[in-house]
Amino acid sequence: MYKNTYPIIRGVLQRELRSFTTFPGIKQMPLVACQLQTQIQTTCICFPQVRCYAKSKDKKKEKGKKSGAKVEINETQLREVLDLDALNGQMQKAIQQMKDDFIKQLSIRSTSGAVEKLRVLVDGAEHELQELGQISRKNPKTIVVNMIAFPQTIPDVLKALENSGMNLNPQQDGTTLFIPIPKVTKEHRESLSKNAKSLFIKYRDSIRDIQNIAIKKIKKQSDISKDDNFAIQTQIAAIADRYIAEADKLLATKQKELLGDS
Repeated sequence: MYKNTYPIIRGVLQRELRSFTTFPGIKQMPLVACQLQTQIQTTCICFPQVRCYAKSKDKKKEKGKKSGAKVEINETQLREVLDLDALNGQMQKAIQQMKDDFIKQLSIRSTSGAVEKLRVLVDGAEHELQELGQISRKNPKTIVVNMIAFPQTIPDVLKALENSGMNLNPQQDGTTLFIPIPKVTKEHRESLSKNAKSLFIKYRDSIRDIQNIAIKKIKKQSDISKDDNFAIQTQIAAIADRYIAEADKLLATKQKELLGDS
């Protein structure tokens, strides 16, 4: 734009200069002419120095290219400073626990099997519901749990059922619990989908905790050079990212199933 505009401005200033130098009766003509001549020279100097800077969008693209670089995992280097198998094992265990919870807690229709495997926290220890009570099916729409063996755990069982994510509303009659099976409604599906997301966040954070513990241990190792220390930390984070990406895919598949998307 400036390249095309410069000749026009210069031409206008030159015409003004000629008109002032030929106009009779003006005593300060030399001064005005000098000022115009200075403007022309300034125009000649300034416009060629205009620089074209990259657009903000281009800068963002360049920044994105750098940040998206794939981190290569050097297993040999990692095994020299940490128990890589244990690290992978802990993160894989979190993935497996998430899979198990998806199966047990996020069924479209509550089944006796899902209720049997429900974990109940009693005095700081977890137990499966089938260890605390006898579970049977009264009819296709009702599950019955007989708690006569451990009646003191009924409050814990009721709490676990209500927080199970299966949209259960148990009714107590003495030492017996009656669990109506909820209808499969759109609201029920959406509720289960939200519970799936909550479980994903829980295990994603668990994987990040494993990552952070490993990185803290690496930071304390003074026998590792600064560059190697940073490289190892980056690789540990990349391993965690890989497991989280796997968990994210499992979440997407489960939500698609729960919401009935084709």
